[in-house]
Amino acid sequence: MQTAPIVDLDAPPSAFDRLADRSLAGEILSHDEALAVLATPDEALPDLLRAAFRVRSRHWGRRVKVCMLQNARSGLCPEDCGYCSQSAVSTADIETYRLLPREDLLAAARAAVDRGARRYCMVTSGRGPSDRDVDHFCEATREIKRQWPDLEICVSLGLMDEPKARRLADAGVGWVNHNLNTSERHHPAICSTHTYADRVATVKAAKAAGLHTCCGGIIGMGETDHDVVDLGLALRELGVDSLPLNFLHPIPGTPLGDRRPVDAGRALRALSLMRLLNPEADIRAAGGRERTLGSWQPLVLYPANSIFVAGYLTTPGQAAEEARAMCAAAGFELESEVESVPA
Repeated sequence: MQTAPIVDLDAPPSAFDRLADRSLAGEILSHDEALAVLATPDEALPDLLRAAFRVRSRHWGRRVKVCMLQNARSGLCPEDCGYCSQSAVSTADIETYRLLPREDLLAAARAAVDRGARRYCMVTSGRGPSDRDVDHFCEATREIKRQWPDLEICVSLGLMDEPKARRLADAGVGWVNHNLNTSERHHPAICSTHTYADRVATVKAAKAAGLHTCCGGIIGMGETDHDVVDLGLALRELGVDSLPLNFLHPIPGTPLGDRRPVDAGRALRALSLMRLLNPEADIRAAGGRERTLGSWQPLVLYPANSIFVAGYLTTPGQAAEEARAMCAAAGFELESEVESVPA
């Protein structure tokens, strides 16, 4: 990997600053303008990152939100998503287990708080939650919020309707994660057991229930630049609150396991585009960040204001202390930490 470019925030304005001005004014970039962002030459990447930072800093300053995942049910999924080690078509060597008991979910929440996380997301494999699953996460959430009222709670449970989403909201869940993953055009190449429209319906159900929406995608699944642009525009149209952008971590045993990891420059271009298209969103550099960016990881903080620590569902991630040091060295600050309610 080449030496990471240096982003000089005091450099003279570039053509990308005009795009930043329009983004800050609420205008939507055209499809062609968005394609041009993805085609940014390497030598102009610092200018693009600086422009994306202008938009990021308007809404998020230099704050970085730390998030942590807990895989609450691993493997055993009937879906055939080509990127996922937990799918029915995967032969990846992963740990599989049924729904974790409430005590384990609370212990993971405590670990998230101890690592400085502001948001804790409980994730299950499977097509969607049963009523019993929803009850389980409602009970866990009530206890978590009792102990840490300021900890943001997110769940990612698969396809879901509005009544189930309302029950989660009533229990104190704040966010539902359900990614579009890719464009509507490219979706059939990634999954056949549910549709792109099914995913959109889940996001809309969460919004109708009064929940914040966490919805993004994955870069590196054979999509074209047009697909990346369509994804960004679709997320804007949905008005998502939180936008995690993942970079394919090819896992042996999955249909996409033999793909090459995403180039670091492409990852940064895609993050910058998502920021310009969704200026107010909580944009997170998510799964695959560590493998894709390597020593370039600090650069994700210019377009993104949020990161995961301590691993993903079945793949490792950056340790919390290492992430804290990275943010400080790059001149960013973590959001205020969560405190426990006194016993």
